[in-house]
Amino acid sequence: MHTSRRNFLKMGTLGATGLLLPAANGIAYPQPPVTDELPPLATGLLLPAANGIAYPQPPAEDELTNLSTQLLHQWGETLLSLQVNQPAAKGVHGGILCPACATIHGRCSDMIYPFLYLAQQTKQQKYVTAALRLYDWAEEMVSTADGAWLNEVSTSDWKGITVFGATALAESLIHFGHLLDAPTQQKWKVRLQRATEYVYQNFTITYGNINYPIAGSYLLALTGQYLREPRYAQRGKELAKESLAYITTSNLLYGEGRPKPDKSAKGCYAIDLGYNVEESLPSLAQYALLTNDTEILAAVARAMKAHLEFMLPDGAWDNSWGTRNYKWTYWGSRTSDGCLPAYGLLADKDPAFYTAALQNTRLLAACTHDKLLHGGPHYVFHGIKPCVAHSMAHSKALVTLLLHAKAAPANPVPLPRTTEYGLKAFPEIYTWLVSKNKWRGTVTAYDQEYTMKGGHATGGALSLLWHNDAGTLLTGSMNQYQMVESFNMQKDRDPHSIPLTPGFRLQEAEKLYLSTQDLKATIHTDTTPAAIRISTQTNLTDAAQATPQDAACQISYTFTADSVTIKASSSNNAAVFSLPVVSPRQEEVSQPSPTRITIRKPGAIVEINASVPVKVSVPLSERIFNFVPGMEAVPIILESNQIEISISVKKLS
Repeated sequence: MHTSRRNFLKMGTLGATGLLLPAANGIAYPQPPVTDELPPLATGLLLPAANGIAYPQPPAEDELTNLSTQLLHQWGETLLSLQVNQPAAKGVHGGILCPACATIHGRCSDMIYPFLYLAQQTKQQKYVTAALRLYDWAEEMVSTADGAWLNEVSTSDWKGITVFGATALAESLIHFGHLLDAPTQQKWKVRLQRATEYVYQNFTITYGNINYPIAGSYLLALTGQYLREPRYAQRGKELAKESLAYITTSNLLYGEGRPKPDKSAKGCYAIDLGYNVEESLPSLAQYALLTNDTEILAAVARAMKAHLEFMLPDGAWDNSWGTRNYKWTYWGSRTSDGCLPAYGLLADKDPAFYTAALQNTRLLAACTHDKLLHGGPHYVFHGIKPCVAHSMAHSKALVTLLLHAKAAPANPVPLPRTTEYGLKAFPEIYTWLVSKNKWRGTVTAYDQEYTMKGGHATGGALSLLWHNDAGTLLTGSMNQYQMVESFNMQKDRDPHSIPLTPGFRLQEAEKLYLSTQDLKATIHTDTTPAAIRISTQTNLTDAAQATPQDAACQISYTFTADSVTIKASSSNNAAVFSLPVVSPRQEEVSQPSPTRITIRKPGAIVEINASVPVKVSVPLSERIFNFVPGMEAVPIILESNQIEISISVKKLS
């Protein structure tokens, strides 16, 4: 007898099972049920056991799964409260209203998958109802005749996001179809087939940025099994195999920069850390686990290990240099799902992957306020409302992790960047990572641009400075904050907002020239047992790479055990040096002398000494804010073209 939704939600705790292995031939397709009591048999990752109601339960006393559960319930509860319940209001009923953007985002129906998970776990019908309303809203407002969904109702006609909506719908039917009545299951299944057909007909390895075809490989493999369509599975396999050609010899994934050529003038590839670790690598990992493709699994594990070099000890992803860092949120990227479906699901392949998943989830928790994920650590201090897209997208990643949570390793393994290793070079992005005593730094002259000018930091910039006792002190941002994706970004209304990347700046009439914009800058390194010195030759340029009459700049960064020294000069007498120091407004800032600034952080005092007087462009109790990566800073200006700055940290007992 068919079990109704209402009766099912009254059932008790579910049993547990592990990941199901594919059939011997590597690709097996679920068979039709013999009776209505049993759903189709299924194989592979993320497909439920034969009885349809057995799900892996989180390991007992595991912080990662416990924290993920808490966040999912918090975000889900708040997103449910933001869903519009006005049946007479056509076009808004069923959508999730974003308080930050004052709109309903076109991709809000992806939340169907987390809502049904919460229905399963809480036994509350309200989450099933919310999922049904979301589906109906999407069909009314963003569904198109060719089977696709639009990114937004009226501001974007991009259909590539169909792959993510279809994946969420497929996961919902596979795991939680038993929560739906038979007519709804059939309606959703038909809609899934139409969406998958759109992806099948339109996606190639060069469709959009690389994240789209890789996400397509997983969707097509998943629906190939669920819908019993071998041609979908075959196309998914082709896309997955083709994607391997986009992994560099250093195992970094490229392709986030179309229609740019593969290599820049410096031989750099179009690489974005945020999209790679939060979207592409998770999709490729899930494809490999679903299909038991050992070649793909080995390749994605190597790539994950390489990308992990850029995770800071606090779980942040250092995307201060990425092609699409206009979406950098410190913990990841604004509209991607998160790193857990990669690092969490492959934690048994490398214990450091588990550490990465845990640290990043801790950071998500630290950036959650009023039960919503904020787009950066300091949103809440600057009074910036969080876009709901962050919570919606990352809810999906949490569900995927929780459905297949794995036990924590017996012996935790530290992240690569917690170890003192000196200097590491990444030629594909013309970027160096520094690890000296308690200091961590990133210096970049990466010359791959995205579709806009004046994007990520370059020019030999110190795009990140981090200290074990004080956290992030300096960070890169966009050279010019631009609404590259207006429907996926928040408007900057701060009249004092400036780029956060330290460097020379020159204002001539309406022209702004920055040393952090020069795509032709060069970097030289020198390492001794006592110090690491990185020297850059750069120019003041505008976003279009034009220069003023006097443009040359020389900047060096010297890392020792106790301090970081910046020494800089410019041939332009009117150039000044900008040094925004990351600091939320609750931290006490003082200026004991004209050339000295101190910042009292939790557990440490940061001291900045300069060779010339320093000026703070706002009162010491106030801060400027930048959405990339969502931080406040003390805007320090040194009004000289010849400067030397020493930064040191004193740990408080």
